[in-house]
Amino acid sequence: MGLFDWIKISSEALKQVEDKMYQQKNDFIEVYQRNIALEKEIAQRTEELRKANQTLLTLEHVWDMMNSSRPLSSVLETIVSSLHGEFGYLYSCILQKQLDTQGVFYAFKTYLQNTFSNELEKCIPNNLFETRFNINEGSYLYDVLKNKEIKYFNNLREVLTQILPFEVSEEKINEFKSKNPAKSLIVLPIVSKEFTGLLMVFSPREDTKDSELNFLNLFARQIELAITIANLFETVKKQAVTDPLTELFNRRFYEDALSREAVRALRLNQPFTLISLDLDKLKHINDTLGHSAGDAAIKAVAKVINKNSRSVDVPSRVGGEEFTIILPGVDSQGGLIAAERIRSSLENEYVEGVGHITASIGVATFIEMTTDVDELVEIADKAMYFAKQNGRNQVKLAEVQDSVSWQDIAIDAFVQILDQHKIPFGRKTADELIKKLQSKQETNNGILAKELLFDVVDTISKTYTPYYESGTTKQKIELAYAIAKRFELSKNDMDKLKLAMLLYDIGNVLIPNDVLSKKTPLTKEEKEVITKHPIIGAQEILKPISHVSSIIPIIVHHHENWDGSGYPDKRKGDDIPLISQIILIVDSYYAMISDRPYRKAYSKEEAIAEIESLAGKKYSEELVREFKNAIKEIEA
Repeated sequence: MGLFDWIKISSEALKQVEDKMYQQKNDFIEVYQRNIALEKEIAQRTEELRKANQTLLTLEHVWDMMNSSRPLSSVLETIVSSLHGEFGYLYSCILQKQLDTQGVFYAFKTYLQNTFSNELEKCIPNNLFETRFNINEGSYLYDVLKNKEIKYFNNLREVLTQILPFEVSEEKINEFKSKNPAKSLIVLPIVSKEFTGLLMVFSPREDTKDSELNFLNLFARQIELAITIANLFETVKKQAVTDPLTELFNRRFYEDALSREAVRALRLNQPFTLISLDLDKLKHINDTLGHSAGDAAIKAVAKVINKNSRSVDVPSRVGGEEFTIILPGVDSQGGLIAAERIRSSLENEYVEGVGHITASIGVATFIEMTTDVDELVEIADKAMYFAKQNGRNQVKLAEVQDSVSWQDIAIDAFVQILDQHKIPFGRKTADELIKKLQSKQETNNGILAKELLFDVVDTISKTYTPYYESGTTKQKIELAYAIAKRFELSKNDMDKLKLAMLLYDIGNVLIPNDVLSKKTPLTKEEKEVITKHPIIGAQEILKPISHVSSIIPIIVHHHENWDGSGYPDKRKGDDIPLISQIILIVDSYYAMISDRPYRKAYSKEEAIAEIESLAGKKYSEELVREFKNAIKEIEA
């Protein structure tokens, strides 16, 4: 092969190598470019995933806020703050539609202070939180609410000029724009049953992506749901501590507040005053004008109390016509002044369909008169009853007396009954109960004394009624007390009622268990044993105890019926002591709603219906009516 042939062959081979290298180079460049594009796509997808994850975390944070028990304002501030911080917005806020005597306006519901808000405030004469923004028909923001759709604006000056209630100088606007990189404003409607407003987001970006707008729209809907949930929580919370008729605090809140205030007063050695107020002649109003008139009178009392109470006071409705006001830091003289102001205002209050109403008021002061909460309540009530019994429409300052309380009388009575072994307890059990009763009496704590008395009566009742439920004694006394208040019994009669409610069934301990627990009908002889138990209890157990002698007639006649068909003396009508009648209806009710050897317990509705059917026979019609009212009051 010649030289030229070799050169030709080599050139062709070299060209093939060059072509191959060029092709490989192109393949490498293509792969490289594909890798760059893939890296960009991965970075883009990673950023989108990061934002999606951030969005989910923010929404999860919103959901957590929605399900918390925090106040609405706190929830909204936290939500808006997270939006502001996590997505790089310069400022976020919520405006709420409000109404006052001057008309409709919009104001900040959330107010987050930062550099943006500080610079914006320099443009206006008031601070942002106090500014009343105008969103009138025809303005950009009005269309957002009207059409319920998200809007995007980059003409910030024009938008602000429309909603501000005053003119802002060109110089201040330019100064604000020079110090803040805000390029656009995104506005979203927030509309729910309880709330109308706008979510406003100031962004450093001139334009927005659809994904961003979609997220903000979702975010606004979550805020609407948060507002609904928070308002529902606040409503339920308010209902739990509020009397529905008067919107004053209810008895539960009052009792908790009284205990807390007593602890605070003792710690700071600072007195507080308790006012006990009772509307005069509510029963007469209900009977002659109807219960709607009675409710109007009760609302009028609440209105006067609210008007004359400080923000730190605790005005409460604790019964049908009974109200209390706790006055922190007020001594007895200050309490008298406050009570007289309420009495005078109430006397001058005219109630449509009723006329002028009055109230009897008692005043007692903690530390100054007693350091026992239960005694404070007792002496305030006693002063109120004194005012009622001595002419009504007056204020009476409580007097601390050395007279023996009904709890002390009851404790002494049960100590004697147990000590003389008149109850079929073992000696050891009787001695333990005596020791507990006497120890509580020595502590001079009225609340503990009452609770122990209730426990003792429950324990005794279980000896002859095995199915007797703990706590029933307390419930019976509460119901009897609620009924008695409706008849405006004196304080002395109220004490007799409480004492009699503890002792009225004591005679049952002497009835043979086989008679009490018998499932078949009683014989004539067994019925005679049952009918004698009030007299047995009175004569053999209570008569030897001198300081309970005043309640023996009450106990003896607590099984007399209104129509004369009861026992032991077949008394009828008003010849039966009212306290005995109250005991009878309370005892009957709790007997009906409890299991018996011969029948299952009635429902509460069935028991009330049964008592109604006996009105005018076993019970007076008036007593049945007030019994039903008392049941409703306690359940409320």
